Amino acid sequence: MSADGLIVVDKPGGMTSHDVVARIRRLARTRRVGHGGTLDPMATGVLVIGVGRATRLLTYVIGAGKSYAATVRLGQATVTDDAEGDVITVTPADAVADEAVRAAFAALAGDIDQVPSAVSAIKINGERAYKRVRDGESVDLPARRVTVSRLDVLAVRRDTPGVVDVDIDVTCSSGTYIRALARDAGLALGVGGHLTALRRTAVGGFALGEAATLDELERRAPEVVNLPLDAAADRFFPRREATADEAKVLSHGGPLDPVGIAGPYAVFGPDGALIAIVSERDGRARAEIVLAPA
Repeated sequence: MSADGLIVVDKPGGMTSHDVVARIRRLARTRRVGHGGTLDPMATGVLVIGVGRATRLLTYVIGAGKSYAATVRLGQATVTDDAEGDVITVTPADAVADEAVRAAFAALAGDIDQVPSAVSAIKINGERAYKRVRDGESVDLPARRVTVSRLDVLAVRRDTPGVVDVDIDVTCSSGTYIRALARDAGLALGVGGHLTALRRTAVGGFALGEAATLDELERRAPEVVNLPLDAAADRFFPRREATADEAKVLSHGGPLDPVGIAGPYAVFGPDGALIAIVSERDGRARAEIVLAPA
């Protein structure tokens, strides 16, 4: 069976994130596998997979910032805000100037109130929004504050009459919908817009450069973990070293004295093994999750 840890996968198009999890379960020979942030079937790129005890780190991975390379088509709007949905409006975009295109995307950078795409995994009264849309319901989701820390327009292409294709590079907070950025840019320009390509290039500090394809993982199964648990935690969190006595207390769920490290951090024992993810509050350093083997 594969060791506990994280796998940075380069997800291919045409697969759901759950499909990738199912494949890793077979390769790693364990059911204890999860992913750190859904990618739509159309999308490719970085999907962080947790195996064994490392599945407990995924809640932190899901909340990490993300980067994407994407292509937006202006001049057509779709029911899903991406290329997988039916086109619902067509408005020729030939007359839209490059400067206006760049200005529309620039207005979407920073802290913005974004209405998620109706065809999303957000739950409404316990049911996914996308299921309600597919059942013929009209879905109105409330706006929520997200941060687009970087939105660069790399190219404005006019290869097809009636449409303008815009290549963008985005870094954003968790919960940001790139499909919604495409939709909103199209709305601002009065011609509609949707996403035609999406590749996630980074999740937190995990980037495409270290991602493995499913074919590569298949060849090295069951040794598919490329970041063992201790190394993964050391990469993702600030590090604190514990004494032998502190390690014993913490491994049993007891608190430690604070040391002034902001946010959750990883505590390692004298042997270099990960004990817990800890945060400081009310004058104590308390475990959020204990990862030392029982």
